[in-house]
Amino acid sequence: MERRAFLAASTAAGLTHPATLEAAPETAQPQGSPAAPLLLELRRYRLRSGPMAARFAAYAKDALVPALSRAGIAPIGAWNVSFGPDSPTLHVLVPHPDAASVAALDARLAADADYRKAAASFLALPPSDPPFLRCDSTLHAAVPTLPSVRKPSGDAAAASRVFELRTYRSPGEPAGKRKIEMFEAGGELAIFARLGMHTVFFARDLVGAGLPSLTYMLAFADVAAREKAWAAFRDDAGWVKLRDQPVYADIVSGIDATLLRPTDYSGI
Repeated sequence: MERRAFLAASTAAGLTHPATLEAAPETAQPQGSPAAPLLLELRRYRLRSGPMAARFAAYAKDALVPALSRAGIAPIGAWNVSFGPDSPTLHVLVPHPDAASVAALDARLAADADYRKAAASFLALPPSDPPFLRCDSTLHAAVPTLPSVRKPSGDAAAASRVFELRTYRSPGEPAGKRKIEMFEAGGELAIFARLGMHTVFFARDLVGAGLPSLTYMLAFADVAAREKAWAAFRDDAGWVKLRDQPVYADIVSGIDATLLRPTDYSGI
């Protein structure tokens, strides 16, 4: 019960925004029906190469993801690390409408007879042969200008697509708020869109290590397209002007970046 109350309080804080921001054209909602920003649960299942990784992939594909879909949670993203720390790690993105959905998910899975049947052998693994090494889970509040998860489209939806997961850490709460402002009201997300850099989600981190921080994900047609897009971004006049504004100085203390490839059962 304490966890449920904590999540509810965190959600209320995370979804409170100091100003009404104008949404970029591709993410704007119809007038009179604004979308409530989602809560995004990002799970990182740390695995061991070999049978453990293969067995977990089968569980995720045949049991976990179908059960989440039956629970009305979609789209579910599932990616393996292509470049970054702790490979092999399976990243699973679970979008929730509210904190109650986060708190109730385990019980909903336990009540799903199809899930219990499909996952029976996996859940019965002994401590000497665990299903995974560990699972790290973080919780994020989508921002008002990008309140939902956006599936890749066009070139970014190609079979060769890659995803980049980035976390920006700030030296304090005021700096963290200014960095989010830089992306939203300042126009950094709009520059991404203008340059064809598809933003899958953008969120403020509510629960996790190294707060305050924000996390977002981009999708590219392939690795070459990613390199070309970032080169264009670094040289973009709008970005250079935004970056050099004094109000946005010294607001990032570190950046974590991981390159991911979708699994064959990912919904994103």
